[in-house]
Amino acid sequence: MTNRNADNDQRTEGGTAENPNIDSVTLEIIRNACAAVAEEMNANLIRTGYSPNIKERRDCSCALFDAHGEMISQAENMPVHLGAMPFSVAAAIERFPPENLEPGDAILLNDPFRGGAHLPDLTLVTPVFVDETVVAYAANRAHHADVGGSHAGSVAADSTEIYQEGIRIPPVKLYERNDMNEMVMDIIRANVRTPDERRGDLRAQQTANETGRRRFEELVEKYGQTHLTAALEEIKDYSERRMRAEIMSLPDGTYRFEDVLDDDGRGNKNLRVVAEVAIDGDTVRVDFDGTAAQTEGPVNAVFAVTASATYYVVRCVTDPDIPPNHGCYRPVEINAPEGTIVNPKPPAAVVGGNLETSQRVTDVVLGAFAQAAPERVLAGCQGTMNNVTFGGIDPRDDSPYAFYETQGGGFGGRLGKDGMDGVHVHMSNTMNTPIEVLETAYPLRVECYEFREDSGGAGEFRGGLGLRRDIRVCNHSATFSLLAERHQHTPYGLCGGLDGTPGAAYLHSPDCNTESDQRETRSTETEWEQLPEKTVRTLSSGKTVSIRTPGAGGYGEPEERDRNAIIRDIELGKLSVETAKEHYSLSEIDLDEISEVIGTE
Repeated sequence: MTNRNADNDQRTEGGTAENPNIDSVTLEIIRNACAAVAEEMNANLIRTGYSPNIKERRDCSCALFDAHGEMISQAENMPVHLGAMPFSVAAAIERFPPENLEPGDAILLNDPFRGGAHLPDLTLVTPVFVDETVVAYAANRAHHADVGGSHAGSVAADSTEIYQEGIRIPPVKLYERNDMNEMVMDIIRANVRTPDERRGDLRAQQTANETGRRRFEELVEKYGQTHLTAALEEIKDYSERRMRAEIMSLPDGTYRFEDVLDDDGRGNKNLRVVAEVAIDGDTVRVDFDGTAAQTEGPVNAVFAVTASATYYVVRCVTDPDIPPNHGCYRPVEINAPEGTIVNPKPPAAVVGGNLETSQRVTDVVLGAFAQAAPERVLAGCQGTMNNVTFGGIDPRDDSPYAFYETQGGGFGGRLGKDGMDGVHVHMSNTMNTPIEVLETAYPLRVECYEFREDSGGAGEFRGGLGLRRDIRVCNHSATFSLLAERHQHTPYGLCGGLDGTPGAAYLHSPDCNTESDQRETRSTETEWEQLPEKTVRTLSSGKTVSIRTPGAGGYGEPEERDRNAIIRDIELGKLSVETAKEHYSLSEIDLDEISEVIGTE
């Protein structure tokens, strides 16, 4: 390999081995090759994942980093992972500098105060060696369905400090010279409810990184390390130039927006998140001064999470075709005051900060940018991940189980398009757990799964609909936790569009557990107890939880909406005639056409 690399270094025309020039075609080939490596890593992680949370919901992300820990490429998966993962790689390198690493090593961490996000997200970082020198890192992050803590699923709505949220892992070698460190694995397995599942998912993460390592070595073999390094630097510089040009196209000025979190689950309500966006030439500064102080409940977001949400928004309002790498972030400066819910001090509870506060950071930074360029910004999305966990002993085999999922909702209306219905938004980009998988893997039954009629905000372009998902506990007692938002404050409309409908959660406790009784009581809303958006309950067999996720805000004045779109929504059951009359001046639409749709005269 050494001789061939040297040959490749000599063959490239125009430049020297110390400062080679690489033509634009080769640069584009290398850039796409690195992106393909990250995508292949992610495909392998999903394919070999052990838990439904990874192999079905795809709650995971993969990326490549250069020898300095700067991101080269990423698979387009979870935004909350991707912007924060560089902090994990930096923490791994700080703990294990290249001179302390060997081929076959892999570093594991999840500590939110040392590069992590929240404890269920385990990050694995693998160095790539060429001639005994670290030339890159392959990294991935996966949300594990249980990492211990006070409640099954490790996303407890009632935690008050990080020690209650699960096992906390500083950077440590999980693999050494290709051998698993069984002592580390034993510690992890001893602290979780589903140890075999954790081992399986960690092995899948290792497999994904090994894919990245092999593929990067092939790139070194093909192009030579000197030329490859130069190409990667140029690719990052190229992304930076394009990002600066995009920022230059925005009007200079300072734009401020604020919103609130409903509460922290501990009685502290209306927690402010404030963003001031200053656009100055080709740079952006985002300042969160004025945001609420860190709080007792689990909605504190560490700086890596806040930065991830901010970077995501900047990419949303600029050109999405700019190659995603470290260069994109260079023009962006972030100030998040320490001791606030967007940059807390330990031992703050943070599990919901990664999930819920990240969404509100996205909302407020987008809201600020909307004042500068409303045509580039969408209305408020559902603004929550609707985190649901169930845990207990599976009566089918007497083994512990932990079920975790996030649930989709409305996507905001935007210029020229309605919002999407029932999808994960912004920081969450996962899939909804298929009913068949949920009922096969866990002692749970899905009684209802549907769109929420009328939940999308009215506008020229309607906000997306929220979902209703009812889950029943079968033949056992389970611990249930809900950590959600936007039950008290609605997703905002934009440019005259109306707000979306807030979310809600209900509990039904039937006198009898037969399926027929469940079906009969499903539609009797008065028999359902409304639950707080942050709650932990012990549920006996037969109890059913109903999660109603928020709809999104509309974009543009409702009276400007195309009448055929209104008719279509009524026909599809997304919009009632009553709501259409209220928000869209239905009386102006041809009555014969409406009668044909709704089947009345």
